[in-house]
Amino acid sequence: MAAAKLMDFDKALELFEPVLGFEVHVELNTNTKMFSDAPNPANEAYHAAEPNTLIAPVDLGLPGALPVVNETAIRSSISLGLALGCSIASSSRFARKNYFYPDLGKNYQISQYDEPIAYEGSVEVELEDGTLITIPIERAHMEEDAGKLTHMGGSTGRIQGAEYSLVDYNRAGVPLVEIVTKVITGTEHRAPEVAKAYVQAIRDIVRGLGISEARLERGNLRCDANVSLRRRGEEKLGTRTETKNVNSMRSVERAVRYEIQRQAQILADGGSITQETRHWHEDTGTTSPGRPKSDADDYRYFPEPDLLPVEPAAELIEELRAALPEQPVARRRRLMTEWGFTDLEFQDVRNGGILDQVEATIAAGAAPAAARKWWTGEIARLANAQEKDAADLISAENVAALQKLVDAGTLTDKLARQVLEGVIAGEGTPQEVVDARGLAVVSDDGALIAAIDDAFAAQPDVLAKIKDGKVQAAGAVIGAVMKAMKGQADAARVRELILERAAQ
Repeated sequence: MAAAKLMDFDKALELFEPVLGFEVHVELNTNTKMFSDAPNPANEAYHAAEPNTLIAPVDLGLPGALPVVNETAIRSSISLGLALGCSIASSSRFARKNYFYPDLGKNYQISQYDEPIAYEGSVEVELEDGTLITIPIERAHMEEDAGKLTHMGGSTGRIQGAEYSLVDYNRAGVPLVEIVTKVITGTEHRAPEVAKAYVQAIRDIVRGLGISEARLERGNLRCDANVSLRRRGEEKLGTRTETKNVNSMRSVERAVRYEIQRQAQILADGGSITQETRHWHEDTGTTSPGRPKSDADDYRYFPEPDLLPVEPAAELIEELRAALPEQPVARRRRLMTEWGFTDLEFQDVRNGGILDQVEATIAAGAAPAAARKWWTGEIARLANAQEKDAADLISAENVAALQKLVDAGTLTDKLARQVLEGVIAGEGTPQEVVDARGLAVVSDDGALIAAIDDAFAAQPDVLAKIKDGKVQAAGAVIGAVMKAMKGQADAARVRELILERAAQ
């Protein structure tokens, strides 16, 4: 397929106004599925499960199998709706959304249509420079996920070029909340940044509620980004495209920017935009056509006959409202003040998606600067090298314990990095790795003095220079001592002892 022509971004914004909308799907971390008792395990167990083993007759749409609503999923959905500033419906109803796809065993999806659980809200998002933008929320509704197709025989893993496809129903029936925004205008040049910030805000909210792991790379959080353009001075909205299931914050930003440039060039050339889904390609930074985007009428929605309306008690709603955590923007600003971070230092933590880890490390006893240093430095480096999430490598408690050993003088920074690698490799806690590898700093002055004397004996000219006041010459002796101690010495203490010996 030939590469699409793109208009310069700034030129596109001179001619057109970008109009955005987002549909974010949040997988809920309930123990069982939305309408069956099939297990809904956490990420690691889910990915380790054999295909088609986390299923029940309801998930497959087998004859006679009847759905039963997951109560925990309803509570989580209400909490999320409240956190988004939504009104909670006194009565909401499930509906059947009819369409055929191989991984949809029933040929319909149980969702909500005109009677969602939550409606009319807004969420405040913060851009990198501190600008706050309010995103209007139309609705948040409950539904079930579909299964998953694995395309076999091709070189890309996509349906194009595949010889056949395999269906895995393990994901079928997993509880979802879909959050749908209203039309978003006025973002102008910052539209891609607003897209990224909005998805970050949703991730932070659901993690704060504890209702989802909300990891884009694993599909716990999935964003469909709607983009359209309208010519300057016009009232009518343009035709939108929906870029599906973008799997990282950076990609959300890139996909919106790409669609603005692509659509602008088509419109400037006299063409028209097709209302369709589009697939994001991370490797090329482009989108490609999917299927024509259906309107609601095409799905033939009708009330789900096997489920009663959901009618939460007012007391339950108020109980869940009282339990809501601090809003993400307020929390970030509070933490930045408490920790004494600069805007840039805090942004490093936020962009790395490690705010929770840094907070937990500080709560476990580490100083804020030390916690930030570990998570944005060595741990981030190792995570990138292993292509893993930093939070999967090591616990906040072990990072704090590692820093305590540094603070106590048991480890130098260099030794601590070796201990960190041992902990990540599964060799135990920081103290256990220190003991097993024999990595503790040599604190015996006698051993250090002996090594210093050996170094002086090997470099008598250095001793003479130090005695003459050229203390910078001590560096050569420090290097020799550190080599003799296999790096297990405090260089500052070695320097003190060198100057003391030279003064005698």
